[in-house]
This record gives sequence, C-alpha cells and structure tokens, in this order.
Amino acid sequence: MINVMLVDDHAVLRDGLKNILEMEDDIKVVGEAVNGNEVVSVVTTCQPDVVLMDINIPDKNGIELTGMLKRDYPSVKVLVLTMHSHDEYFMAAIREGADGYLLKDLPTDQVVEAIRTVAKGESIIDPTLTKRLLGFYNQKQEASSPSELTDREKEVLICLVSGKSNKEIGEELYISDKTVKIHVSKIYKKLNVKSRSQAIIYAVQHQLVPLP
Repeated sequence: MINVMLVDDHAVLRDGLKNILEMEDDIKVVGEAVNGNEVVSVVTTCQPDVVLMDINIPDKNGIELTGMLKRDYPSVKVLVLTMHSHDEYFMAAIREGADGYLLKDLPTDQVVEAIRTVAKGESIIDPTLTKRLLGFYNQKQEASSPSELTDREKEVLICLVSGKSNKEIGEELYISDKTVKIHVSKIYKKLNVKSRSQAIIYAVQHQLVPLP
C-alpha cells in the first residue's frame, strides 16, 4: 500500500484527487495539508510514502517545503503537481530534491502512475519540461568534468532522459532490471548526482545526450 499525503489549498482539487486515488487498490490518502505550517505536523503524524505537493500554498511555498521534507524526512518521496511550467520553478524544485515534477493538465491516470513511479524510488519529469532544459542557463556553471561514461552507460542515460523506467530500459537494451540498477548507480556516481531528475538535468544541460 502506498500512503499518500496531499498538499494543496484548493479543496475541490484535493477532494477530486482523493476520490480518484482511493479508487486504486494500492494507494491510500493518509493526510492532507492546506498550508505550509500544517505540512510538518501532518507528515510526522501520518508518515506518508509520497507527498503530492503544490507550489502555491499559504505560509511556505511548495519548493521551500520540498527542501525541508527531503532534508528532515529523506525517506519521503515528494512529487510536485503544479500549474507552473516556468523553468525557474521546475529547476528550483529539482535542486531542492523533488522526486518528480508534473503539470496539472496531465490526465489523472498519468498522475496515479507517477505516484507509483516515485514510490518505487524512481523519478519522473513532465516530458514537456525535459525538452526545454537545454539552454536554461545563459552562462555555464563551472563544474568538474564527470568521469567518462561507458557506451552502455550512455545508452542507459539516453533512456533515462527519454523517461523510461528500469523495466523499460532493460527491455530496450536486453538486460536485466538488476543490471540496469547497477548502470544507473554508476551513472549517478560519475555525474555526482543523487536522483534520476538530477541526472537528466545534468545530461541535458551538458549535452551528454540528444534530446528526445
């Protein structure tokens, strides 16, 4: 069972999401918060696996809350669900450790699958945002050159940027899920990142792979 907490100040949206999610056999809504001040106490009480986080909420914004939750409750996955497609919001959320970033115009079935994805420890980014990452920075930040990726690791990285899951990567490259995880772990280490989202951003920003 995936325990989910909803953070949004719009009651209609929260109620709609709750009704949709609780129709799923493997998902349960265990808590809700309508402002930033409620988030920590509800997380502590309900101990959710995934927090579905809006950005525009009273008291503290969702980006600030994401950073706080990832610092103080590292096992909790944070999936941002927002109307904001602006690059600065997206990049700020990922820098704060968000496990996923989706726009509210996505079909609800994709939101449900995204919750399952981040609950498994994977990351997900709205495909319309992934394609806009290149050129986000007007000036390149200085960074140490990553260790050179092997040809297989480059293939896996291309699949990550395309939004494929471990299972889908394994099927495409004819390797096991376990082997995929090993390659992903090595990629993280070489790029000095901690999540799929950060790996995707780094890869696109530094033109390590072609955009999907």
